[in-house]
Amino acid sequence: MGAKVDFTVTVSREEIVAAVLPLQQHWLPLSNLDLLLPPVDVGVFFCYKKPEGSIVSFTYMASVLKNAMTQALVSYYAFAGEVVANTVGEPELLCNNRGVDFVEAYADVELRDLDLHNPDESIEGKLVPEKKHGVLSVQATELRCGGIVVACTFDHRIADAYSANMFLVSWAEMARSKSISLLPSFRRSLVNPRRPGCIDPSLDHMYVPISSLPPPKQHYQPTDHLISRIYYITSEQLDELQSLACTNGYKRTKLESFSAFLWKMIAVLAAQDGFKSTKMGIVVDGRARLGEGDEEKASSMSCYFGNVLSIPFGGQRVSELMEKPLWWVANQVHDFLEQAVTKEHFLGLIDWVEAHRPEPALAKIYSNGSEEGPAFVVSSGQRFPVSKVDFGWGKPVFGSYHFPWGGDSGYVMPMPSPAREGDWVVYLHLFKRQVELIEAEASGVLRPLTSDYLELSNYQL
Repeated sequence: MGAKVDFTVTVSREEIVAAVLPLQQHWLPLSNLDLLLPPVDVGVFFCYKKPEGSIVSFTYMASVLKNAMTQALVSYYAFAGEVVANTVGEPELLCNNRGVDFVEAYADVELRDLDLHNPDESIEGKLVPEKKHGVLSVQATELRCGGIVVACTFDHRIADAYSANMFLVSWAEMARSKSISLLPSFRRSLVNPRRPGCIDPSLDHMYVPISSLPPPKQHYQPTDHLISRIYYITSEQLDELQSLACTNGYKRTKLESFSAFLWKMIAVLAAQDGFKSTKMGIVVDGRARLGEGDEEKASSMSCYFGNVLSIPFGGQRVSELMEKPLWWVANQVHDFLEQAVTKEHFLGLIDWVEAHRPEPALAKIYSNGSEEGPAFVVSSGQRFPVSKVDFGWGKPVFGSYHFPWGGDSGYVMPMPSPAREGDWVVYLHLFKRQVELIEAEASGVLRPLTSDYLELSNYQL
């Protein structure tokens, strides 16, 4: 994965895979938390080497994937439906077993030569499918070496990463003739608004109705553009960052410490470009919070399928982010996170959406990458079950989410590394000049993903 290797992908077969059992058509409303998501698609992909000495063919592997999909869609029927507008213009899910578009393809490239550091070249438009219809699309690509890449693209309005992870593990369990270990729940009553609602004023700072957004401004830098790159960071570097963030007796998580480190990096370029402030948000999953104090609800929320997310954010002067030590920046991260890691916050957010319906709304951080200065969001992928997505021919040698979402704000997702316990794989979708500065200033912390690094694992390429 050193020099760039150009390759072509040839589609050999396209079909629709539906649930193996007939499902009664019905409507599934989107929850208030689903309605906060814009119509964007999320990609995820897994790379597998051909098992040594195996005579398993790609045709066989594709048939295993499709047969398991027909079984998994019985429980995960939402992924086999279609999103349509209701009478007031809000999206709803028609559960009609339309099915999943399934593409089989061939790529004239070796697994070890895939430039995974640069998914814009190796993954986008080649190995991750474009979703043209429905809620979920899948592509299985045979590689020249006999390896395989399995990739999915799904509608974020229907599922967050937690939900997608549940499906991926269940799909793999079906492929290995196992029972589904965690059946999804679609009980929208778990996230119903209260009557009467109770809304904290802080939510007006975090979310905004679409009609209240200011007119589009110029991009962060008119001559710059967002790019995607994948890096890794070792457990030793994470420990060091956390140690620096915990100075003065503070206890900060690895995510808070790493996010603070990135924020300082982004501030350096923002200062060079003449901006006075910059913003960072962190995605918070509300399942555990909404289940607090209710054992039955906690159990139900642990398998809830849908979006249960909030994105608190903070804004700081770039001069302070640059001059202050890492522990001070980590404290700012902790402080703005603290307001959103409570049960009341998520109950209030559900009520806030209800008060503004049917008008769509959006997290403010997603509309902040403009003349106000750069903005980006960090989403923890530590629950990414890369080692559990085994369809019967071994664990993936690599897996990652892929989310070039196309807005003005950057996006960062750290995930567990399959190569070395405690290390992280980090997907970055930031402006090109931001990425270049991070590579120049933080090369000893964030390192480009290479096949040499992945060969540290027991699943050598």
